[in-house]
Amino acid sequence: MKLKQIFISILAVLFVFPLMGTFAQQAPDSVSIRVLTTFDYPGTVISTQPQNINDGDAIVGIYVDSLGVQRGFVRFSNGNFSAPIVEPNDTGNLTQGRGINDEGTVCGDYLTSDGNDHGFFLSRGTFTEYDAPGALSTVVLGINNVADFVGGFSDGNGIFQGFVSLGGNITSFSVPGASSTFAYQLNRSNQLVGYYIDSLGITHGYFRDTDGALQFPIDPPGSTGTILFGLNDFNWVVGRYVDSSGVTHGLFFVPPNEFVTFDYPGSTSTSLNGINAAGFICGRYRDASGVDHGILARVTGVPRGK
Repeated sequence: MKLKQIFISILAVLFVFPLMGTFAQQAPDSVSIRVLTTFDYPGTVISTQPQNINDGDAIVGIYVDSLGVQRGFVRFSNGNFSAPIVEPNDTGNLTQGRGINDEGTVCGDYLTSDGNDHGFFLSRGTFTEYDAPGALSTVVLGINNVADFVGGFSDGNGIFQGFVSLGGNITSFSVPGASSTFAYQLNRSNQLVGYYIDSLGITHGYFRDTDGALQFPIDPPGSTGTILFGLNDFNWVVGRYVDSSGVTHGLFFVPPNEFVTFDYPGSTSTSLNGINAAGFICGRYRDASGVDHGILARVTGVPRGK
């Protein structure tokens, strides 16, 4: 699919809980998400999956080729793409670009032939491997501008804990009652979002404040499974949820309980994965043939003080 400019303004559907604050006093059409462009990683690619966007509008992501091999990539603000990101120790044909900060440092994970995941950082062409202490599997999912980072790790029992590394000090945590917890992105205030899996195998979003306090579960009305992927310094959050019909919708969320849902026109599935300080959003949609394409969009109508 050729890179194309769409410039369509799409009114998002606003969901609110019965007890609301600022959003409840606004007109339902005050928040909109405008698609700026769609894109695909060049070559024989069956899936393009943007993961996060920095304040310079560089997007990190994952693509899947026709053989099912996964590689990371960066889409620069001018629309050009990096060469495939392949971690040198990847022996499992899977390197995933997950997060990117304003310095251009990429974080992510790769797979080895023993079936275990390992984290990595890529800065100015140099890879640095990372495994959480005592972990057999580690995924590094988000990084902020002072190189603090978040992710998840497992000691081999298949259960993941979330973790946050602040100034080199690692804190692990789990949402109470969760079978697994993943931390996806943190902002400059060290607030973070992610998702957890409950005892029934259902996913729910959560928000972790600077002091470690957890807000959970975060589920829009009608959700049968929610994942939160990204947030910015205003605590504008993006993710996705599945409804009772099995359809996946993009999600924009402002804590504590204000939701907007977004569907790319004609798509069978939409996911919003990263958001920067200016409200630019990266994500993806799935077309009728089952192919995922990247999205660059922007949200407007949200109070900066939120």
